[in-house]
Amino acid sequence: MLTQPILEKLRQMKLLGLAEAFSSQSQQVDVQGLSFEERFGLLVDQEWTYRQDRRLARLLKEARLRLPACPEDIDYQPPRGLDRAVMRALAGSQWLRARQNVLIEGPTGAGKTFIACALANAACRQGFAARYYRVPRLLSDLAIARGDGSYPRLLAKLARTDLLVLDDWALAPFSPTDCQEILEVIEDRCQAKSTMIASQLPVDDWHAAIGDPTVADAILDRLVHNAHKISLRGESMRKVKKGPPPIDTGEQ
Repeated sequence: MLTQPILEKLRQMKLLGLAEAFSSQSQQVDVQGLSFEERFGLLVDQEWTYRQDRRLARLLKEARLRLPACPEDIDYQPPRGLDRAVMRALAGSQWLRARQNVLIEGPTGAGKTFIACALANAACRQGFAARYYRVPRLLSDLAIARGDGSYPRLLAKLARTDLLVLDDWALAPFSPTDCQEILEVIEDRCQAKSTMIASQLPVDDWHAAIGDPTVADAILDRLVHNAHKISLRGESMRKVKKGPPPIDTGEQ
């Protein structure tokens, strides 16, 4: 039997999907009636699927999304200003191909992080590299990188990422140093890659939160004028999901 030597060669060449499909075919009687082209097509399809699945797993791991969210799980029932057609269009990631941005604003618990992670998940499924950061963590990593000499490398990595998700934007006022760091990151990405920002603050209040008017103008000019805006409202989704309190039956 030539099956085992062939499998070993396929595995050595790292054609693992092809090896799995070939092994499966050798045990299926009904496949024997197919033509060579049909059987070979099935093998190629299996290898393609295997590689796509591996790539998606790698992209999702590197994205470090805060939540395992996807567009199909977005809840449109609570009245919070979500437009299904808009979300469907954004999930198609054409805005990423056009190197545009997405800005998500809304109160605590409105689902900003979930939506940001869902759109980032959709981007990964379409082959884009994404990276999620809470802004305080990004600023901390940038400060550490300055100290250990890896700052240029970190900036270059952020600049190459197709989609950078910045959550908890302006949760606290930015210091002058923070402003400069954010400007460096945004400047490298302007008209080259896409940025998604989620914030409790309305976009109109971002200028004041950044502080330095000149730097604020520079940052917002690179973010806002080429962006899709999602404005959430309504009660906290945590409260909605929790449901009504239990009924007190009076029993002890």
